[in-house]
Amino acid sequence: DTILKKEEAYNRSFDDFDYHKIAAYSKEKIESLYKAEGIIHNRLKINSIIVNAKAFLNVQEEFGSFNHYIWSFVDFKVIDHHYTDEKEIPASDALSTKISQDLKKRGFKFVGPVIIYSYLQAIGIYNDHLMDCEWR
Repeated sequence: DTILKKEEAYNRSFDDFDYHKIAAYSKEKIESLYKAEGIIHNRLKINSIIVNAKAFLNVQEEFGSFNHYIWSFVDFKVIDHHYTDEKEIPASDALSTKISQDLKKRGFKFVGPVIIYSYLQAIGIYNDHLMDCEWR
């Protein structure tokens, strides 16, 4: 919620998350981010955005696209969980741990298993809608 409320400031500060631009940030641009209005001024997290943009480009170069890379972990098929109660949905699992470890090996930062599990839900690899959910 904290970050979502700061979305506009992050978009403005990080060039609408254009990873090509972010990967090429100069030292001066990076220094300006530490003082940018409306974002969290954690140096490690700010630096991780730049590091991750560079790592993202490397993955695209190696695999043709990040999409191909991430979906290859599930043989390009949705994992359709059949949960009936929200309490069944884990915060992380073996797959999110495996992807997290691979991303870290490739130089990504702040990509732990919980974040990756949420990402897998967001991009549709995991269908965690409850069985009685209208969006299922």
